[in-house]
Amino acid sequence: MENMFRLMDQDQDLTTNRCIWVNGPVIVGAGPSGLATAACLHEQNVPFVVLERADCIASLWQKRTYDRLKLHLPKQFCQLPKMPFPEDFPEYPTKRQFIDYLESYATRFEINPKFNECVQTARFDETSGLWRVKTVSKSESTQTEVEYICRWLVVATGENAERVMPEIDGLSEFSGEVIHACDYKSGDKFAGKKVLVVGCGNSGMEVSLDLANHFAKPSMVVRSSLHVMPREVMGKSTFELAMKMLRWFPLWLVDKILLVLSWMVLGNIEKYGLKRPEMGPMELKSVKGKTPVLDIGAIEKIRSGKINVVPGIKRFNGNQVELVNGEQLDVDSVVLATGYRSNVPYWLQENEFFAKNGFPKTVADNNGWKGRTGLYAVGFTRKGLSGAAMDAVKIAQDIGSVWKLETKQPTKRSRGSLRRCISQQF
Repeated sequence: MENMFRLMDQDQDLTTNRCIWVNGPVIVGAGPSGLATAACLHEQNVPFVVLERADCIASLWQKRTYDRLKLHLPKQFCQLPKMPFPEDFPEYPTKRQFIDYLESYATRFEINPKFNECVQTARFDETSGLWRVKTVSKSESTQTEVEYICRWLVVATGENAERVMPEIDGLSEFSGEVIHACDYKSGDKFAGKKVLVVGCGNSGMEVSLDLANHFAKPSMVVRSSLHVMPREVMGKSTFELAMKMLRWFPLWLVDKILLVLSWMVLGNIEKYGLKRPEMGPMELKSVKGKTPVLDIGAIEKIRSGKINVVPGIKRFNGNQVELVNGEQLDVDSVVLATGYRSNVPYWLQENEFFAKNGFPKTVADNNGWKGRTGLYAVGFTRKGLSGAAMDAVKIAQDIGSVWKLETKQPTKRSRGSLRRCISQQF
């Protein structure tokens, strides 16, 4: 608390803004990663505050995903700590079921994020030894600026905070509709139209499949090599099989087996323009964080000609696109399935733990969850929801051990983690 007084003495200008002391960590982001961390802290009796720029939890899932989306992995690999999925949920829960699960999760662990608070900056104050997190929230007629002061900061904004919009020659002059995959909901309105899907990851494949199912004419741009694996082999999850094999066999052998199984189920996909990388699927995921595409029907549509695979784009000309092989395509609409990126560099004023790409520098060493000066990261290990869950447990245990040692109240649940700290009130 002495540090708190020192900080207030330094900044008399805080009298014009709200300043709140948080008696515990501030968690930035109310997606699955932030919720998991908050739940684990709750079980450690550590108070916390969750800041969320949107007006709901899991805004990526609620507002920026297509209607047909389901979890790509079995539910046991996607559940958050301390609470499994309901037994009556299918093996691959739907988007709506996953959102319901997250809302129940937040209710069970008494997680009440502060919505519509967009973090502008977060920096560590060397003099006080505390983090200063500034947010802005807007209503119809007012703008409120709040500064949260805390000892620990948990970055839970994740790998997919901002859409990636590619720069393609002539795209801005394209006469048809251009949307990012985060704004795509269903292929209903594209029936009969020629749609160019830029990107061939899980989103690009599934958007192309959905378009084909709605009688559109999708062409999917495949610029580089990629691994496409069947979601299941003989009724078993491919991912689950891989995890089990990795307990007994080296990575290179598991990759060999997966590729053989994939060839048995999907056949030779290279003849359709889908060239595989030289590195195996699990090794590629481990080394570069590039996730294999799990096929749920797109390959059959490609094989039947209902999804057209095309090479990279050279330029757009009016309502046509010129490909790198010289081919010209007439296009009515474009869906940019070009992925997402971290937004951490835009607001976190720190360059020791996080790299310029918005990911912790130590991810490859399995230490990507903890930095110095009370800084933590959850959901950046490129290991999906299961990786975020593991990060959350570690972070809560790390903070909880310090909290219990200093407060010496291991059994008393802490409530009321906020304190207004306008300087002249002290």
